[in-house]
Amino acid sequence: MPEPFEYRLRVRYGECDTQGVVFNARYGDYVDIAMNEYIRTLFGDYQRLLDQGVDIQVVNLNQNWHAPAHFDDVLCARIEPGRIGNTSFGLHIAFVEYREQRLVMTADITYVLIDARVGGKTPIPEAIRRQLADGAPETVISHAGETG
Repeated sequence: MPEPFEYRLRVRYGECDTQGVVFNARYGDYVDIAMNEYIRTLFGDYQRLLDQGVDIQVVNLNQNWHAPAHFDDVLCARIEPGRIGNTSFGLHIAFVEYREQRLVMTADITYVLIDARVGGKTPIPEAIRRQLADGAPETVISHAGETG
């Protein structure tokens, strides 16, 4: 089984709360950053989606915490394709602490495809559907500066 797409980021001091752990609202930011890297990997860049006359909007985001993350931890956002419907698609994300491979948080996100020119839902074109279904296995993008 191939490894899922992985985006790595390092927890910054300002993302932690007074308890010394990543503040819960920051995970929404982490999901968004990881998803942008995933979309860039699938389509070349976000503008390529817009050039096809489509855009995506989040319609549902569910997050479940399993363990705390701390300042300077490297988090690996592992993204796998989920259900692909007529106008929407889902993705599953598992955030794992890099050194110990400890599960920190999981998220399931659903996007709806919209017509970029006039708004409103639009069916997922077949080429985009194939790219979403294939995902980006064995791809690692790191902005964490980790070594080893």
